[in-house]
Amino acid sequence: MNTNRLSMTLAAALNEQMTKEAHASQIYLSYASWADLQGFEGIANFLFRHAEEERNHMMKILKYILDRGAEVKVTAIPAPHPNPLSINNCFEKIFEHEVENTKAVYSLVKMSFEEDDWSTWNFMQWFVKEQIEEEALAMSLLDKIKIAGGEKVSNEALYTLDRDLKDAPDSVESPQEATAEKP
Repeated sequence: MNTNRLSMTLAAALNEQMTKEAHASQIYLSYASWADLQGFEGIANFLFRHAEEERNHMMKILKYILDRGAEVKVTAIPAPHPNPLSINNCFEKIFEHEVENTKAVYSLVKMSFEEDDWSTWNFMQWFVKEQIEEEALAMSLLDKIKIAGGEKVSNEALYTLDRDLKDAPDSVESPQEATAEKP
């Protein structure tokens, strides 16, 4: 008896997204190692935590594929991108990567909608919300660096950012949580 509840195309796309999440984890891990080597322990800590978060995203997809009775296909992931040239460049690269990941998530949502696979469509809504937060967090960090001078950010500002990110929350509040009293 076949218990697979995913179409071949959705199963393949979910497996591909699982690999993208693993790749994202490796990118964060690579950038965290680079930041640590540059002496930015707080930024490195922040990025190491995000590497783990991306791995957790991969595991959510893996478990979903299994729960729907389809086959998980673990494939090789590409090497991370080259090291950033600066802290500003690091967060630019992170933002660009998150935007690309958002596009991939949207593609899965669209595919599940077109196939009337409401279980997958519902499952992917968590990722849609997560990508809103991921992009907002990256934009917030870029804004802070931009205010401090962008590529010409001072060492003092980088020191403050590094100190602040060491224990900073790993997420931002979603727009759904905003109120008139707390925008």
